[in-house]
Amino acid sequence: MKAVHYLNQFFAGLGGEEQAETQPTRLDGAVGPGRGLQAELVDVEIVATLACGDDYFAEHEEEALAALLELLAELRPDVLVAGPAFGSGRYGYACARLAAAAAERGIPSVAAMHEDNPGVGEAGAAYVVPTAVNVAGMRDALPRLGALASALASRRELGAADEEGYLVRGFRRNYVAEKTGAARAVELLLAKLAGETRTEVAGDMDRVEPPPAVADLSSALVALVTEAGCVPQGNPDHLQSVRAQGWFRYDLGGADTLASGRYESVHGGFDVTLANEDPNRLVPLDTVRGLERAGRVGRVHEALYTTTGNGTPVVVATKFGQEIAGELRDAGVQAVLLSGT
Repeated sequence: MKAVHYLNQFFAGLGGEEQAETQPTRLDGAVGPGRGLQAELVDVEIVATLACGDDYFAEHEEEALAALLELLAELRPDVLVAGPAFGSGRYGYACARLAAAAAERGIPSVAAMHEDNPGVGEAGAAYVVPTAVNVAGMRDALPRLGALASALASRRELGAADEEGYLVRGFRRNYVAEKTGAARAVELLLAKLAGETRTEVAGDMDRVEPPPAVADLSSALVALVTEAGCVPQGNPDHLQSVRAQGWFRYDLGGADTLASGRYESVHGGFDVTLANEDPNRLVPLDTVRGLERAGRVGRVHEALYTTTGNGTPVVVATKFGQEIAGELRDAGVQAVLLSGT
């Protein structure tokens, strides 16, 4: 079986920062850390190494990806391995973006980097093996990376993340439980009554502490934000009805209401019939305008911020929230009415 290994210019031996503008190139066989990786692969040979400068990829991402994918298509590997990038943000991003693009094209792909590397959130359907934050963790990372790459090349069905040594990707897999859902629910309830709160939902959700209350709404600038998929009629920017890829800002133009026929919901998680009859049921612009006229809120921000909160991974939703919050903060917004479904 064949593997292709992706490295940046430094690990490929092409140079340091002075060579960070190196364009995508192909090297024969295993190079640099690829030699150590080769020793950990089972029945898999690294036939080529693809390399690209960190700066070139960051500044010419579309062109770099196209060139790397073209080289990858010529090689037709059984698996693509990227990194390890450890804590390097530029390198990790490039590894993740190439691995994600390769996975979309049906090539099993795995990258390796520290779990806090910004590239982790860009890996898409590719697997990510966690590493130490710096190159001192190379010796520990290569065996785990090699084992997972070998499994992917052989098309072996992988087990859970904690069993196989990769980061949770956010995908759910059905399995036959030992007890029915009803029995497990009763056990959870009894445990809670006994003072122990348990959950079957995997993951360590962070907690966002609420900010101090707005002291005087009568002088506050208030914004409307929603995850209800509320968009202008016809969905001109093609907001997805599930697993949204972005958020949008729409000028309210001084309107007192979200009129039926001018706005609609494209949310795929509930019946939107009643919402489309009166979009204010999702985003209560009419009510907030009334509060504005009554002096109970100072002023309504003249832009509506919207996305679809249906099946969106937590890491993606967090990114949306941070981006929207940044704009609102820059605009001087002091309070947000966040409507959901």
